[in-house]
Amino acid sequence: MLTHRRPLLAFGCMTDELAIDAGAVEVFRRDGYLKVEGLVPADEIARHLAIYDRLLRGEIDAGHRRSDLGGAGPAPGVRGEKITQIMWPSDLVPDLTGSIYYRRALAVARRLLGDDLSFDFDMLIDKAPFTGTTTPWHQDLAYWIDLPDRRAVSSWLALDRATVENGCMWFVPGSHLLPPRKHRPAGPTGGALLCDATEAEAVPVPLEPGSCTFHQGGTLHYSRGNTTAGHRRAMIANFRPAAMVERERRAGFDHGRTVNVRALRSDEAR
Repeated sequence: MLTHRRPLLAFGCMTDELAIDAGAVEVFRRDGYLKVEGLVPADEIARHLAIYDRLLRGEIDAGHRRSDLGGAGPAPGVRGEKITQIMWPSDLVPDLTGSIYYRRALAVARRLLGDDLSFDFDMLIDKAPFTGTTTPWHQDLAYWIDLPDRRAVSSWLALDRATVENGCMWFVPGSHLLPPRKHRPAGPTGGALLCDATEAEAVPVPLEPGSCTFHQGGTLHYSRGNTTAGHRRAMIANFRPAAMVERERRAGFDHGRTVNVRALRSDEAR
Protein backbone atom coordinates (compact mmCIF):
# COMPACT_ATOMS: atom_id res chain seq x y z
CA MET A 1 0.00 0.00 0.00
CA LEU A 2 1.27 3.46 -0.88
CA THR A 3 1.37 6.13 1.78
CA HIS A 4 -0.53 9.39 1.50
CA ARG A 5 1.90 12.09 0.44
CA ARG A 6 -0.51 14.64 -1.04
CA PRO A 7 -0.74 18.18 0.34
CA LEU A 8 -3.66 18.84 2.68
CA LEU A 9 -5.20 22.06 1.42
CA ALA A 10 -7.56 24.27 3.39
CA PHE A 11 -10.58 26.21 2.19
CA GLY A 12 -11.56 29.31 4.11
CA CYS A 13 -14.71 28.60 6.12
CA MET A 14 -15.93 32.21 6.19
CA THR A 15 -15.58 33.02 2.48
CA ASP A 16 -15.53 31.36 -0.91
CA GLU A 17 -11.91 32.42 -1.44
CA LEU A 18 -9.80 29.60 -2.82
CA ALA A 19 -6.59 28.52 -1.12
CA ILE A 20 -5.37 26.29 -3.92
CA ASP A 21 -2.05 27.34 -5.41
CA ALA A 22 -0.30 26.33 -8.62
CA GLY A 23 1.50 23.52 -6.83
CA ALA A 24 -1.79 21.93 -5.83
CA VAL A 25 -3.07 22.21 -9.39
CA GLU A 26 0.06 20.44 -10.59
CA VAL A 27 -0.44 17.66 -8.02
CA PHE A 28 -4.00 17.16 -9.24
CA ARG A 29 -2.95 17.04 -12.87
CA ARG A 30 -0.08 14.65 -12.09
CA ASP A 31 -1.82 12.30 -9.64
CA GLY A 32 -5.41 12.64 -10.80
CA TYR A 33 -6.83 13.50 -7.39
CA LEU A 34 -6.55 16.08 -4.62
CA LYS A 35 -7.69 16.33 -1.00
CA VAL A 36 -9.15 19.65 0.15
CA GLU A 37 -9.85 20.07 3.84
CA GLY A 38 -12.61 22.24 5.28
CA LEU A 39 -14.50 22.75 2.04
CA VAL A 40 -17.86 23.00 3.83
CA PRO A 41 -18.44 24.35 7.38
CA ALA A 42 -20.15 22.31 10.09
CA ASP A 43 -23.51 24.10 9.96
CA GLU A 44 -23.82 23.39 6.24
CA ILE A 45 -22.88 19.74 6.79
CA ALA A 46 -25.71 19.49 9.33
CA ARG A 47 -28.14 20.95 6.77
CA HIS A 48 -26.99 18.52 4.08
CA LEU A 49 -27.31 15.59 6.50
CA ALA A 50 -30.91 16.54 7.29
CA ILE A 51 -31.77 16.54 3.57
CA TYR A 52 -29.77 13.36 2.97
CA ASP A 53 -31.55 11.44 5.70
CA ARG A 54 -34.98 12.50 4.45
CA LEU A 55 -33.99 11.03 1.09
CA LEU A 56 -32.69 7.81 2.68
CA ARG A 57 -35.90 7.38 4.71
CA GLY A 58 -38.02 7.94 1.62
CA GLU A 59 -39.64 11.12 2.93
CA ILE A 60 -38.45 12.69 -0.30
CA ASP A 61 -39.30 10.18 -3.01
CA ALA A 62 -36.34 9.58 -5.32
CA GLY A 63 -38.26 7.22 -7.61
CA HIS A 64 -36.15 5.60 -10.34
CA ARG A 65 -33.15 7.70 -9.30
CA ARG A 66 -32.64 5.41 -6.30
CA SER A 67 -30.81 2.09 -6.67
CA ASP A 68 -28.36 -0.24 -4.97
CA LEU A 69 -24.72 -0.10 -6.08
CA GLY A 70 -24.22 -3.22 -3.96
CA GLY A 71 -25.67 -5.39 -6.70
CA ALA A 72 -29.35 -5.77 -5.82
CA GLY A 73 -30.51 -3.71 -8.79
CA PRO A 74 -33.16 -0.97 -8.71
CA ALA A 75 -34.56 -0.41 -5.23
CA PRO A 76 -37.60 1.90 -5.21
CA GLY A 77 -38.25 1.18 -1.52
CA VAL A 78 -36.45 2.76 1.41
CA ARG A 79 -34.83 -0.31 2.98
CA GLY A 80 -32.45 -3.08 2.09
CA GLU A 81 -29.74 -1.46 -0.06
CA LYS A 82 -26.14 -2.26 0.75
CA ILE A 83 -24.87 0.86 -1.03
CA THR A 84 -27.65 3.35 -1.69
CA GLN A 85 -27.15 5.60 -4.71
CA ILE A 86 -29.55 8.46 -5.43
CA MET A 87 -28.93 10.30 -8.68
CA TRP A 88 -29.77 13.98 -9.17
CA PRO A 89 -30.61 15.00 -5.58
CA SER A 90 -30.53 18.59 -6.84
CA ASP A 91 -33.64 17.80 -8.93
CA LEU A 92 -35.40 16.64 -5.77
CA VAL A 93 -34.11 19.51 -3.61
CA PRO A 94 -33.41 22.32 -6.11
CA ASP A 95 -31.76 24.77 -3.71
CA LEU A 96 -28.84 22.36 -3.25
CA THR A 97 -27.05 23.77 -6.28
CA GLY A 98 -26.89 27.19 -4.63
CA SER A 99 -25.35 25.81 -1.44
CA ILE A 100 -21.78 26.45 -0.27
CA TYR A 101 -20.74 22.94 -1.32
CA TYR A 102 -21.83 23.23 -4.95
CA ARG A 103 -20.47 26.77 -5.30
CA ARG A 104 -17.09 25.94 -3.82
CA ALA A 105 -16.77 22.60 -5.58
CA LEU A 106 -17.35 24.33 -8.93
CA ALA A 107 -14.77 27.00 -8.04
CA VAL A 108 -12.20 24.31 -7.21
CA ALA A 109 -13.01 22.34 -10.38
CA ARG A 110 -12.46 25.46 -12.49
CA ARG A 111 -9.18 26.17 -10.72
CA LEU A 112 -8.03 22.62 -11.43
CA LEU A 113 -9.10 22.11 -15.05
CA GLY A 114 -10.36 25.38 -16.53
CA ASP A 115 -12.85 28.22 -16.27
CA ASP A 116 -15.19 26.62 -18.81
CA LEU A 117 -16.15 23.81 -16.43
CA SER A 118 -19.83 23.66 -15.52
CA PHE A 119 -22.10 21.54 -13.31
CA ASP A 120 -22.94 18.23 -15.01
CA PHE A 121 -24.76 16.01 -12.47
CA ASP A 122 -24.80 14.99 -8.81
CA MET A 123 -25.53 11.99 -6.59
CA LEU A 124 -25.65 10.71 -3.03
CA ILE A 125 -23.96 7.46 -2.00
CA ASP A 126 -24.54 5.90 1.42
CA LYS A 127 -22.82 2.81 2.81
CA ALA A 128 -25.12 1.42 5.50
CA PRO A 129 -23.69 0.09 8.80
CA PHE A 130 -22.15 -3.40 8.85
CA THR A 131 -22.91 -4.05 5.17
CA GLY A 132 -19.27 -4.67 4.25
CA THR A 133 -19.89 -4.23 0.51
CA THR A 134 -17.06 -2.75 -1.51
CA THR A 135 -17.42 -0.22 -4.29
CA PRO A 136 -15.38 -2.01 -6.98
CA TRP A 137 -12.29 -0.61 -8.64
CA HIS A 138 -13.39 1.54 -11.58
CA GLN A 139 -12.82 4.68 -13.60
CA ASP A 140 -15.81 7.00 -13.88
CA LEU A 141 -15.30 7.45 -17.61
CA ALA A 142 -16.36 3.83 -18.13
CA TYR A 143 -19.93 4.88 -17.29
CA TRP A 144 -19.86 7.86 -19.65
CA ILE A 145 -20.16 8.32 -23.39
CA ASP A 146 -16.96 9.21 -25.23
CA LEU A 147 -16.44 12.94 -25.72
CA PRO A 148 -13.79 14.89 -27.64
CA ASP A 149 -12.89 16.88 -24.50
CA ARG A 150 -12.36 14.44 -21.64
CA ARG A 151 -11.78 16.96 -18.87
CA ALA A 152 -13.99 16.06 -15.92
CA VAL A 153 -13.82 16.56 -12.16
CA SER A 154 -15.77 14.62 -9.54
CA SER A 155 -15.97 16.12 -6.05
CA TRP A 156 -16.64 13.72 -3.15
CA LEU A 157 -17.79 15.43 0.05
CA ALA A 158 -17.67 13.52 3.34
CA LEU A 159 -20.74 14.11 5.52
CA ASP A 160 -19.51 11.56 8.08
CA ARG A 161 -15.91 10.84 9.01
CA ALA A 162 -14.68 8.66 6.14
CA THR A 163 -12.18 6.01 7.27
CA VAL A 164 -10.58 2.91 5.79
CA GLU A 165 -12.96 0.86 7.95
CA ASN A 166 -16.18 2.49 6.74
CA GLY A 167 -15.26 3.07 3.11
CA CYS A 168 -13.10 6.11 2.41
CA MET A 169 -11.87 6.59 -1.14
CA TRP A 170 -8.68 4.95 -2.46
CA PHE A 171 -6.99 6.36 -5.59
CA VAL A 172 -4.28 5.02 -7.92
CA PRO A 173 -1.95 8.00 -8.56
CA GLY A 174 -1.34 8.77 -12.22
CA SER A 175 -3.86 6.24 -13.51
CA HIS A 176 -5.70 8.95 -15.45
CA LEU A 177 -2.60 9.41 -17.64
CA LEU A 178 -2.66 5.78 -18.84
CA PRO A 179 -5.09 4.03 -21.20
CA PRO A 180 -8.34 3.12 -19.37
CA ARG A 181 -8.51 -0.38 -17.95
CA LYS A 182 -11.04 -2.86 -19.28
CA HIS A 183 -14.31 -2.79 -17.35
CA ARG A 184 -17.09 -5.33 -16.89
CA PRO A 185 -20.29 -5.56 -14.81
CA ALA A 186 -19.63 -6.32 -11.17
CA GLY A 187 -22.60 -8.70 -11.05
CA PRO A 188 -25.70 -9.84 -12.92
CA THR A 189 -28.23 -7.72 -11.00
CA GLY A 190 -27.53 -4.14 -12.02
CA GLY A 191 -24.71 -3.18 -9.70
CA ALA A 192 -21.55 -1.26 -10.45
CA LEU A 193 -18.85 -1.71 -13.08
CA LEU A 194 -15.41 -3.01 -12.15
CA CYS A 195 -11.89 -3.42 -13.48
CA ASP A 196 -8.79 -5.15 -12.15
CA ALA A 197 -6.67 -3.29 -9.55
CA THR A 198 -5.32 -3.76 -6.02
CA GLU A 199 -4.82 -1.70 -2.88
CA ALA A 200 -1.07 -2.14 -3.30
CA GLU A 201 -1.24 0.36 -6.20
CA ALA A 202 -3.34 2.86 -4.32
CA VAL A 203 -3.52 5.51 -1.59
CA PRO A 204 -6.38 5.68 0.96
CA VAL A 205 -7.70 9.17 1.66
CA PRO A 206 -9.57 9.42 4.99
CA LEU A 207 -11.67 12.56 5.41
CA GLU A 208 -13.26 14.52 8.21
CA PRO A 209 -16.85 15.76 7.69
CA GLY A 210 -16.77 18.81 5.44
CA SER A 211 -13.57 17.82 3.66
CA CYS A 212 -13.54 16.67 0.07
CA THR A 213 -11.60 14.84 -2.60
CA PHE A 214 -11.50 15.89 -6.25
CA HIS A 215 -10.60 13.34 -8.93
CA GLN A 216 -10.48 13.13 -12.70
CA GLY A 217 -12.72 10.94 -14.83
CA GLY A 218 -9.89 8.56 -15.64
CA THR A 219 -8.56 8.22 -12.10
CA LEU A 220 -8.83 4.65 -10.85
CA HIS A 221 -10.53 4.42 -7.45
CA TYR A 222 -12.52 2.22 -5.08
CA SER A 223 -13.63 1.96 -1.46
CA ARG A 224 -13.85 -0.86 1.05
CA GLY A 225 -17.14 -1.93 2.58
CA ASN A 226 -18.50 -0.35 5.73
CA THR A 227 -17.70 -2.61 8.69
CA THR A 228 -18.64 -0.04 11.35
CA ALA A 229 -21.84 0.78 13.26
CA GLY A 230 -22.29 4.16 11.55
CA HIS A 231 -23.26 5.32 8.08
CA ARG A 232 -20.74 6.53 5.53
CA ARG A 233 -22.64 9.27 3.75
CA ALA A 234 -21.16 11.21 0.85
CA MET A 235 -22.39 13.85 -1.62
CA ILE A 236 -20.87 13.91 -5.09
CA ALA A 237 -21.02 16.73 -7.64
CA ASN A 238 -19.52 16.38 -11.10
CA PHE A 239 -18.25 19.02 -13.49
CA ARG A 240 -17.09 19.12 -17.11
CA PRO A 241 -16.82 21.77 -19.85
CA ALA A 242 -20.18 23.40 -20.56
CA ALA A 243 -19.87 22.51 -24.26
CA MET A 244 -19.46 18.83 -23.34
CA VAL A 245 -22.47 18.90 -21.00
CA GLU A 246 -24.50 20.29 -23.89
CA ARG A 247 -23.10 17.62 -26.21
CA GLU A 248 -24.05 14.86 -23.73
CA ARG A 249 -27.61 16.12 -23.50
CA ARG A 250 -27.95 16.36 -27.28
CA ALA A 251 -26.83 12.71 -27.42
CA GLY A 252 -29.56 11.79 -24.92
CA PHE A 253 -27.15 11.05 -22.06
CA ASP A 254 -28.11 12.62 -18.72
CA HIS A 255 -26.44 10.44 -16.04
CA GLY A 256 -29.59 8.70 -14.85
CA ARG A 257 -31.88 11.70 -14.78
CA THR A 258 -34.37 10.10 -17.15
CA VAL A 259 -33.52 6.39 -16.98
CA ASN A 260 -31.20 5.18 -14.24
CA VAL A 261 -29.30 2.36 -15.90
CA ARG A 262 -25.63 1.70 -15.21
CA ALA A 263 -23.80 0.41 -18.27
CA LEU A 264 -20.36 0.32 -19.84
CA ARG A 265 -20.46 3.16 -22.36
CA SER A 266 -16.88 4.24 -23.03
CA ASP A 267 -15.35 2.45 -25.99
CA GLU A 268 -11.91 2.96 -24.45
CA ALA A 269 -12.85 1.00 -21.32
CA ARG A 270 -14.27 -2.03 -23.14
